[in-house]
Amino acid sequence: MNYQQYQQLFDDILHCEQSQLPYNDPQYRHYAKLNLARMSRWDKQMKLHEKLTDIISNITKTQHWIIITEPWCGDAAHTLPLMIALAVLNQRITYDIQLRDSPPFLINDYLTGTSKSIPKFIVRDENGNDLFIWGPRPQPAQILFDRLKADDVDHDTIVGALQQWYNQDKGNAFNEELLTLFSRIP
Repeated sequence: MNYQQYQQLFDDILHCEQSQLPYNDPQYRHYAKLNLARMSRWDKQMKLHEKLTDIISNITKTQHWIIITEPWCGDAAHTLPLMIALAVLNQRITYDIQLRDSPPFLINDYLTGTSKSIPKFIVRDENGNDLFIWGPRPQPAQILFDRLKADDVDHDTIVGALQQWYNQDKGNAFNEELLTLFSRIP
C-alpha cells in the first residue's frame, strides 16, 4: 500500500464500529490514534538532512523500498513519514508499505533476533536484492529501549521515554543513520 492508503487504514480503524484484531482492543485503538497524530506532526514539521536529500535525489538506479509496520507501532509513527518524504524525492524509487501481521508476512524474513520488531525499512535494487535493512528504531533509541527493558520498566514508561526521546531528537539520529547507509551503496 502507499502512504495515503496507510493513512486511510488509520481512519478505518478509528471510525469503524467493529474493528478487527487487535484494534477491537481500546488500547490498540488509542495507539493508532496517537500514531496518526504523530505522523501528521512529522509530515508538517520534519527536517531532512540536506546531504541525505542530495544522495536520494541523485540515485541513478532503480530502487524499491519496503516498509514493514503496523498502525499501533509508535516507532514507525516517528520514522515512516521521513521514509516517505525521501522516497518521493526521486522517481527511480518506488515503495510499498506492508503490514507486519498480514500476508505475505515478510517480517518473518527480517526478524530482529527472534522478534518481529517494526518498523523495518528494506531497500532493494532493481533485481530485488537487499541493499540494506534498517530498523526497528535509531540506535540511541534502541539503547534507551534495551536499558529500560533490562531494568524491567513497565511498558507505558518505556513508551513515554521513547516518545520523549523522539521529540528531543527531531529525526536527527534517523537522518544520520540513513545518510551512512545510503552513502555505502555503490
